[in-house]
Amino acid sequence: MNTIVNDTTAQRPARTPATATVRRPAPARKAPGKPTFWSRLGAAFAMFRNRKSITGLSILGFFVLVAIFADVLAPYSPTKVDNTARFQPPSAEHWLGTTHIGEDVLSQVIHGTRGVIVVGFLAAIIATVIAIVVGVLSGYLRGWRSEGLSALTNVFLVIPGIPLIIIVASMFEDPPLILVAGVLGLIGWAWGARVLRAQTMSLRSRDFVQAARANGEPLRRIIAVEMLPNLMALIAASFVGTVTAAIIGLTTLSYIGIIPVTTYNWGTILNWASAQGAFRQGQWWWFLPPGLCIAAIGVALSLINFGIDEYVNPRLRSAGERARAMKKKGMNVNDAVTVVRTNTNTQETS
Repeated sequence: MNTIVNDTTAQRPARTPATATVRRPAPARKAPGKPTFWSRLGAAFAMFRNRKSITGLSILGFFVLVAIFADVLAPYSPTKVDNTARFQPPSAEHWLGTTHIGEDVLSQVIHGTRGVIVVGFLAAIIATVIAIVVGVLSGYLRGWRSEGLSALTNVFLVIPGIPLIIIVASMFEDPPLILVAGVLGLIGWAWGARVLRAQTMSLRSRDFVQAARANGEPLRRIIAVEMLPNLMALIAASFVGTVTAAIIGLTTLSYIGIIPVTTYNWGTILNWASAQGAFRQGQWWWFLPPGLCIAAIGVALSLINFGIDEYVNPRLRSAGERARAMKKKGMNVNDAVTVVRTNTNTQETS
């Protein structure tokens, strides 16, 4: 580093002219350390740091909290009957009105959130675990094992989901939600496995995987440490998509009456409202709240998926970063003409 020393310098080396150039060694720089597993994992979850993902996670987190504390938040029991308030519109006592027998709609919607969240997340966990195991192994391995796992994935791709759930549900008088979630998870992993297989086949020829294989690393460590952090964005997108499909599947099956109406979720509330003529009689407070909840959680999951896509796609990521930088500078991203700023503090000199 070059330092200019002159007469005004307080401390000047001895026998140095009034104006001189003194060379001082630059401070030693630390060599960048090797990225650890946790640093790679943290970088993989950077996809949730944009505004779309944060907004979607906030809405989804709200429904998760409602599901956890449903017993505390619900003002009444979902089965409590008030004979003096039948088909009552929203009021101070019943914020979302009552049903045809006087049940509080708000309490039913709050308790129904628990069934939707449990089935959605449980089915997504089951499907994602199977997709990771089958997809990553079939993409990393070669030969008949890879082809066999790929053939298994193709079989599950063509299995019709709704008829299978109807058959399974008909075997039980009151099928539990865990069973429904398990069936939804078993038929919902194939698409994620296909995507993970394709990406794993691309990763297995990368230098860091080849180096780990040359060092004699076991298969489980290569997959868990070298590959999974690089696949985290696709795994998260597959998980979000499976949650969406499971929630839509549950509410659809409940609405058409496949799942017994004694199991509380938003689909059963719509089933009751339809059976009692709430749609025809314009009793919006009965069917509109669960419908809006389904739409809200769908929007939340879509925003999370859009945020992941913006992170994974380099073109979308660079466009989003450029738009955020322009907004910070007070520029309109929709302007077709580039704004030229002038320094208003510059004073004219005579």
